[in-house]
Amino acid sequence: MLPDLSPRAAEALRTAFRRAHYTTDGVRELLGPSAHAALGRGEIEPAARATRDGGELGVLVRLLLLGFAEPDAAVAAALAPLAPADAAAAGLLAPADGGWRAALDVRPYGDSDGDWWVLSDLDNRRQERDHVTGVGAASLTLAAATVRRPVRSLLDLGTGCGVQALHASRHAEAVTATDVAPRALAMARATFVLNDVDVELLEGPWMEPVAGRRFDQIVSNPPFVPGPARVDYVYRDSGEDGDAALAALLRALPGHLEPGGVAQLLGSWLHVRGQDWPDRVRSWLPPGVDAWVVQREVSDPALHVGTWQRDAGLDVASPEARAQAGAWLDWMERERVEAVGFGYLTVRRTDGEPAVVFEDLLGDVPDPLGPETEGWLDRVDWLRAHASDEALLAAPLAVAPSVVLETHSHPGPEGWTEISQAVMRVDGPRWRHEVDGPAAALLAGCQGTLALGELVELLAVAHDRPVDELVAAVLPAVREFVRHGVLVPA
Repeated sequence: MLPDLSPRAAEALRTAFRRAHYTTDGVRELLGPSAHAALGRGEIEPAARATRDGGELGVLVRLLLLGFAEPDAAVAAALAPLAPADAAAAGLLAPADGGWRAALDVRPYGDSDGDWWVLSDLDNRRQERDHVTGVGAASLTLAAATVRRPVRSLLDLGTGCGVQALHASRHAEAVTATDVAPRALAMARATFVLNDVDVELLEGPWMEPVAGRRFDQIVSNPPFVPGPARVDYVYRDSGEDGDAALAALLRALPGHLEPGGVAQLLGSWLHVRGQDWPDRVRSWLPPGVDAWVVQREVSDPALHVGTWQRDAGLDVASPEARAQAGAWLDWMERERVEAVGFGYLTVRRTDGEPAVVFEDLLGDVPDPLGPETEGWLDRVDWLRAHASDEALLAAPLAVAPSVVLETHSHPGPEGWTEISQAVMRVDGPRWRHEVDGPAAALLAGCQGTLALGELVELLAVAHDRPVDELVAAVLPAVREFVRHGVLVPA
């Protein structure tokens, strides 16, 4: 059954949820840190114990988050003014043991500006081809990396349960969401109705539903799992061979962007024997775009296959899963795949000289990348406006407040001997650059008062080096410092 939530039922459900404090903060407060963390690991007993005296909120948590059957009277009280029978007619509940059980996952979600509720499939449908996932790691990753500047129009390509479109409703005047799966569109529609959010929903694959249209911003968590050309699960499999779907999407996106428009998406690309992965991805980019491709993870073939089998809820030791894994690994061997990369891709339509940058950012990044992406786009614009050596040398620059200088020393007979120095930002991606003495001195002088050229001249005198020689040595590093936000225009 597909969810079908009327505006009237949605208003009643919102009333019930708000009265019971069925929100991210409300649930976290009820469960407490330990039980909340355990629930995030899939361990429900601590959460069940924490809800025993939780009143209506406890009932909703057990019913909608823990998957328990609850008595009719308790459910009626918790959902009032929405009757349980009406919730069942909307596809949210199912009769169970004289009471009710959740037919869908309905959970609180939010950001710093407020709360939402998101509908998705329960885990017991996980192995169904059209399973609709909820607020998972990929959704959170993309949401945290997205630029949140005000825009007139935004497209959420492959919306799933609608998470990215909810975020977009905060900063876009008009939001369009598409999906190829009717079940996903029904889930997203119910999510938008429940949250009283106006989103245009269109059905169809890839860019077909928005043919001929352009947007100020596009976000997408597409089916990006590279593998043989098949569709076991609509949410992750493109039906194309390997990473061909990502290549086609990157070629198509700029044609649907307004001038200066930005597209952001998650993606995976193959590391093919004998090929450099940035060269492969670069070949997919059409002319006229800035691109920032950040590789966050690299998995060997066995890890890649096992990860996505477990994500689908498969018993990786079962004969069926082993047969699937064998076919997948055979395909990788034939295609000479050595590893699979995963990360973020930001593409902007530009009329200037394109800036295309590939970077590895492996490991944990404690801060969201959305502000960093926004800053990267601004810094690329500034560097383009100061592309000539003369323009850059005339600019006053300052070291960003979050930058520190690290000094590494080695113990010896006469005490510590300095062996290297590095500057590092202590916010965002923690960009780090090795520097020598003259470079460290130049950075120390960048306080926003003198033009860069004046500082270089002073440095040349101090180190008895020709100015032209120092300029040639310094400017490439300065451009990298600016691009990484170590130096900022004063």
